[in-house]
Amino acid sequence: MTYSVKEIFYTLQGEGRHTGRTAVFCRFAGCNFWSGREQDRADADCSFCDTEFIGTDGQNGGKFKTAEALAKAAREIWGNKTGKPFIVCTGGEPLMQLDSPLIKAFQAEGFEVAVETNGSLPCPPELDWICVSPKRLDRLVQVTGDELKLVYPQDAVWPEDVAHLNFRYFYLQPLDETGADHVQATVEYCLKHPQWQLSLQTHKILGID
Repeated sequence: MTYSVKEIFYTLQGEGRHTGRTAVFCRFAGCNFWSGREQDRADADCSFCDTEFIGTDGQNGGKFKTAEALAKAAREIWGNKTGKPFIVCTGGEPLMQLDSPLIKAFQAEGFEVAVETNGSLPCPPELDWICVSPKRLDRLVQVTGDELKLVYPQDAVWPEDVAHLNFRYFYLQPLDETGADHVQATVEYCLKHPQWQLSLQTHKILGID
């Protein structure tokens, strides 16, 4: 299988349970909820996406012919740093490409492997960390994992729809952190429903990738 990757980069995880943790991000090209083209946004299953995932022309992006080649490229970006290597597989929708052979190849390079997915495709069992961010309740098939991170407010999924699912941690993230209304609404919901913790996109607040 050839893996199409938009970009691979080293940064700090900006949101959710692992906020502040150093990580290699592997952003796969493509998504099953939106084409990535602005002219299609209004009709997309996820119309509020803020990520560029078309093509393979990003930082360290490209087409990798084997799982081992992609895993080695990611390991080179981590380099000789101390600590447990951590890789976050994201997109687009990473599970359109992220498969068991690639997860095992990442792990063979020493990585703890996390995924950030919209939950519309089942996760391979080898993953070390599963973060699901639902965008369509009627297409949600991955209903267990480590972390459920819900963008709030959104029309298709509400906290009450997913609060019963089998996840260890529940995060609510404002749809637009520059809009005081969204932030305040998210804070108020968390205060009234302590099952949910506030997640902010700290990488955007700090101005880092």
